[in-house]
Amino acid sequence: MIRKDIPFSAAEYERRLNRTRIAMEASGLDALFVTDPSNMAWLTGYDGWSFYVHQGVIVLKDADPFWWGRRQDAQGALRTVWMEDAHVLDYADNYVQSIERHPMQDLAAKLAELGQGEARIGVEMENYYYTAKAHHALTEALPRATIEDATALVNWQRAVKSEEELVFMRRAARISERIIDGLVERVSAGVPKNEIVAEAYGDAIRGADGHWGDYPAIVPLLPSGSDAAAPHLTWNGRPFAGGEATFFEVSGCYRRYHAPLCRTIFLGTPPDEIRHAEAALIEGLEDGLDAARAGNRACDVANALALPLERAGIERGARCGYAIGLSYPPDWGERTVSLRPEDQTVLMPGMTFHFMPGLWMRDWGMEITESITIREDGPAETLCNRPRKMFVKEHEQAIPRPADIGRPDRLPDGFVGLEPGDDGLPGEQAEPPRRQN
Repeated sequence: MIRKDIPFSAAEYERRLNRTRIAMEASGLDALFVTDPSNMAWLTGYDGWSFYVHQGVIVLKDADPFWWGRRQDAQGALRTVWMEDAHVLDYADNYVQSIERHPMQDLAAKLAELGQGEARIGVEMENYYYTAKAHHALTEALPRATIEDATALVNWQRAVKSEEELVFMRRAARISERIIDGLVERVSAGVPKNEIVAEAYGDAIRGADGHWGDYPAIVPLLPSGSDAAAPHLTWNGRPFAGGEATFFEVSGCYRRYHAPLCRTIFLGTPPDEIRHAEAALIEGLEDGLDAARAGNRACDVANALALPLERAGIERGARCGYAIGLSYPPDWGERTVSLRPEDQTVLMPGMTFHFMPGLWMRDWGMEITESITIREDGPAETLCNRPRKMFVKEHEQAIPRPADIGRPDRLPDGFVGLEPGDDGLPGEQAEPPRRQN
């Protein structure tokens, strides 16, 4: 007998399905085809690294959902979805990456068998996982059906988290704290970035408080110095250097639920410009957290943050936060509510956000952020509990030996200083180009 791994209660999945069906009815839809893996998992529990091929969940008005995907991945569905086995549908492997046939032709046949050949069917057209070719093939194979855009219909039903979901997000937050603690402890001048990321991944996967860690939807982001003007750079093998700020954007993840947390580390003595920006940013964060109350609007949070920054002469045009929860790569946002001046969404208890007012200036950057949930009363709850500041290491100028990379509490007996133009990687030779077969 196949052992199922279902993360939530039956009542929780019923709540989610009911909310989705109410939204479908309001949109005049007979059926919904969901391809976003986050929405698929939210509705059914399905969890697997199979979103690189076509798959989805069929939601009808009067039946349990149907999971549909590649035949070999159906085995994963049988083990992770809450529905009965008969609600796991599959297509043959010769549809995969074929130029002669398309999986949507199989889906169309199955929709017709389910009585949806002439139905109004919603699809997620603005989605990473639903291609133009998929839409074309589906509409061609269902000529008597009406295919409509239902982008974010399910996403919006996820906005208010249940208590079961908040338990998972708090577990993710404990992992986020562990990652940040390790970064603050280990980052030193001369240590290669990839070594620090390796340790961060170890902390993320080991988890915290007895709860294992899942892979996050976004890899660690950690640009330094002038590169920190760009918010989405990852890592390389170069060492950290004195006189530079590095921001770290990371998240713990538990059962696909995230709690992003960003902090900045400065090696050496920060210039006054960065110190003044830090003070304004922290003041704006505090004011924004106070404005993040049930009944206020998303724009109220953004406007509260903006005032201290404007007084300090800092202008930032980007949004300062977004809804978070259950996610798969390439993004841990829910793609619904944004904390920005034009978003009038009313905040409700149980909504969760990454309050993320990063500063990306001309030749430096800083991130100090919080994951929050809106409470019934009072200001938002911060899911993580770590000092809201830039961490400064005044005298980090040594290069640890490789054996000490994971032991930042020890300095090596001797170290090699960086010479001008040295990349800190002695003996590394460029590999000759390899022939591509």
